[in-house]
Formats: sequence, C-alpha cells, structure tokens
Amino acid sequence: MAELQIVDGHSFGATKRHDSWWVEILPVVIVLGGFGAYATFRAFEGKFYEWGPYLSPFYSPLIDAGHTWWKFSPALLILAGPLGFRATCYYYRKAYYRAFFLDPPACAVNDRGGHNYKGETAFPLILQNIHRYFFYVALIFLCFLWYDAIKSFMWDGRFGVGLGSLIMLANVVLLSLYSFSCHSLRHLIGGKLDCFSCSQSSHLRYKGWKGVSALNENHMLFAWLSLFSVGLTDLYIRLVSSGAITDMKIL
Repeated sequence: MAELQIVDGHSFGATKRHDSWWVEILPVVIVLGGFGAYATFRAFEGKFYEWGPYLSPFYSPLIDAGHTWWKFSPALLILAGPLGFRATCYYYRKAYYRAFFLDPPACAVNDRGGHNYKGETAFPLILQNIHRYFFYVALIFLCFLWYDAIKSFMWDGRFGVGLGSLIMLANVVLLSLYSFSCHSLRHLIGGKLDCFSCSQSSHLRYKGWKGVSALNENHMLFAWLSLFSVGLTDLYIRLVSSGAITDMKIL
C-alpha cells in the first residue's frame, strides 16, 4: 500500500504510482468536453430540432415553438433540468473534478495544493447536495421523452417505424436506465430503513432496493451510454431536419 501514497511536499502530479494514471482522465476531457460544446451550440442554435414525428431530446418538452414571447432558443427554457441532474450526479462529479479541476487528477496523485479543502460543504459546491431534487425533475423529463418516443411511431395517425423512431426509443431506454440506477433512488427506496423484515412494506422496499442496487452497479456505464445516445439522437434529427440525410422508413 505504501506505493499508492501521495508524495507529500512535492509538486502537482507527484506520485509513487508507476502506471499511466493520466490516461484515465483523457477520455473524460475529450468526450464530456466535446458533448458540452456540442450541446451548448445546439441549445443556442434554435433550429433543426423537429422533423415529422421526431423531436430532439434537447428540446423536449417543446415550449413556445412559435417564439411568440421568448426570443431565444426554446431549448434554453428547459436546459436547467437535464443539465442539473447530470452536473450533480455522483459519478459525473468524480469524473469532472478529476478531469477538469484536477482536484485530485487521480487517486494517490498530488493535486494543485495551496488551498484549504472544504469539499462540498461551502458555496458553490454545496449546491451539489440538491442532486436528489434534480432526480425528481429528471423523472418529469423522462415522461416527456417516453411520450416523444412513442409519438415517433405515429405517422399521420398510423403506426410506422423509421430509423429515427428506433434511435429515439433506444435513447429513452438508456436515459431511463441511467436515471433509475441513480444513487438517490437507491437511498429513497431503502436507504433510511434499519429493518427490512419488520413489516410487509419494508420487505417490498427491500426487494426494490435490491433491484435498484443491481442497476446501480452499472451506473457509470449507463451514464456514458445515455450521454452518447442523447447526443446522437439530437444529431440524427438535426441532420434529417436540415435535409443533410434522409430518414430510413423501415415499416
């Protein structure tokens, strides 16, 4: 264990680790940073978000599509909900603290130093503790996204399947897995119980807690897959809406 200790009194990045620890944070910088740049561009672009029965997840629910009183992109009206849920997510916090703040850059690696560590007990990081409330907001958005996914199979009042329909369905499934594997839901279902066998309701909550715990083991995987899926779904709808590509009608 001695070789995994941080080298006290040394410069930033000093460590006794012999592996390429910095490789772990590179994908986070590239993928998470790239997604942030793309999502920001799309949120402010304010067009190419709807085609036929398809609606981009960045713009769902679509508020004031006619821009009668809101002069900016309709995506900006709902951005805080999904962004707040991901930004305060326990896994993402670890990822971007290391990748972007380098605090610390990796386990057993010296950080920047020279500051008093207060964790998430002082402003602004204390706001991370409202993640449980953003989870409730995320459930509302999931309802809208499921509605959009189901609606994508309705073509002029008739059932139909396009490639975009399948992409939207896959996206909302991955977003649901990410949301329902959340640590906050796991705590909500069974985190406060001291006795799982004391009553029938406690026993049922224990079963629910075990199910969410099984999902929670893959929370990191669902976090990345859903990030890719929501970006690719928006990109596909944008390309179809702008005429860059043609949607493939399967049925």
